[in-house]
Amino acid sequence: MSTSLKIYDTTLRDGTQGEGISFSVTDKLLIAQKLDQFGVDYIEGGFPGSNPRDISFFAEAKKLKLTHAKLAAFGATRRAGVKPEEDAQLRTLIESEMPVLTIVGKTWLMHVHEILRTTPEENLAMIEDSVRYLVAQGREVIYDAEHFFDGYLDNSDYALRTLEAAARGGASNLTLCETNGGKLVPEVHKIAAAAVARFGRDKVGVHCHNDSGLGVAVTLAGVDAGASLVQGTMNGYGERVGNANLVTLLPNLFLKMGRTANCAKNLKELRDLSLFFDELANLRPNPKAPFVGQSAFAHKGGLHANAAQKVARSYEHIDPALVGNRTRVLVSDMAGRTSLTLKARELGIELDERLPAMKGLIDELKEREFRGYEYEAADASFRLLIAKWLGQQKTFFDVENYRVIIERHNNQIWSEATVKLTVNGEAMHTVAEASGPVGALDKALRLALAKAYPQLQTMSLRDYKVRILESNQGAGSRTRVLIESGNGKKIWGTVGVSDNIIDASWEALRDSVEYMLMQS
Repeated sequence: MSTSLKIYDTTLRDGTQGEGISFSVTDKLLIAQKLDQFGVDYIEGGFPGSNPRDISFFAEAKKLKLTHAKLAAFGATRRAGVKPEEDAQLRTLIESEMPVLTIVGKTWLMHVHEILRTTPEENLAMIEDSVRYLVAQGREVIYDAEHFFDGYLDNSDYALRTLEAAARGGASNLTLCETNGGKLVPEVHKIAAAAVARFGRDKVGVHCHNDSGLGVAVTLAGVDAGASLVQGTMNGYGERVGNANLVTLLPNLFLKMGRTANCAKNLKELRDLSLFFDELANLRPNPKAPFVGQSAFAHKGGLHANAAQKVARSYEHIDPALVGNRTRVLVSDMAGRTSLTLKARELGIELDERLPAMKGLIDELKEREFRGYEYEAADASFRLLIAKWLGQQKTFFDVENYRVIIERHNNQIWSEATVKLTVNGEAMHTVAEASGPVGALDKALRLALAKAYPQLQTMSLRDYKVRILESNQGAGSRTRVLIESGNGKKIWGTVGVSDNIIDASWEALRDSVEYMLMQS
């Protein structure tokens, strides 16, 4: 089946209700443009008039020149006992000048009685009046049936009557909201199918939350039942544990279920889009994210890596390039000759599995992993290890010693690092200060190398992670340090392990510098 869908992104409204998610007005405008470029059909911008940020966003959004997507403003039905033209919130929706207005209404009789505190008939009138009034202003209206699945299970006849009220008013779509996020796949499929049977495939949409970890699954069930509009958020942002994740939904819809949409042609941009949202939200991307995560197509076991090399689909459910991702081979104590050969190829090195040095390389790798080294995020350290066993290692400098002193004075902590090196036969003795010991070591090391290797000026330490291994050893536990460095063009990772955190950091720093010098 090749059924065209409409994709409705609510990251800027529902997504921003997630804990720790906040976008500036500039961020929101950039997001709207990015989603439009990707090919999303609807972009919900927020509640006009509800807060200064959304007020500013809608004022600026009017100026955007979108090529495909329609911007939507979100609100609710009129208040009980108030005419639509006299309702301040509906007036604010109209004043937003957005081409699409999405309004939410009550479906569950419990909400009608205990939250709205009105009658079932007045609630139906509120829905129909509000939709008809907004449609009369020349706007497309999408109706969000809040708690539809709970309401349907409580009183299916009334729940469907609320949809009928919105349809009579002229709503272009009746979106069934699984607001509590607690329903299972069979329930959602059965109830969505009942709505599709009543109103037709083109009229029904789904909006699901992820409280049971099934946000994507129940959305797919809604589509399978006939829904033609899919609501969700990028990376699953949203209140509580989040909304249905569009980044996971879209490839499942397009690659697994035979559906299509305007944005299907841009699916190869999906990983970049996911990373873009995490960057603006100041969140670390989830390496385990389906389809787009760094680990989504990573192979660690030697047998898996070997099989994936011969027949990719034997261990990969799709071609990773379809979503902008790639196959990765991880090296570990599980590695064999094939894993190492494939990993080396990723780094641009052609290794012959029959090389005599391979046994020594594998043995050292396994021994290092036993001691706590991990190379999955430390490609640069792994590259240096290969160079050592292939006889390609070059000595750029020799370390005589280093020392770090930490001093607390007047409630300020300072670290002083001293490094003694020999560089091209010349003894270098440098001292540097920083607030932390690793920063001081980094400065002192690069200061000692600056004269001989000026290219190191472009290098910076981007990230620093520490993990305590065998924590039952207390203060004597072994420490693993992962360092991420970059030079504006490339990013690389290095690793160090020691029962002394400073020594582990020094090893990772030294590897980082040696890798850059080897590359340059």
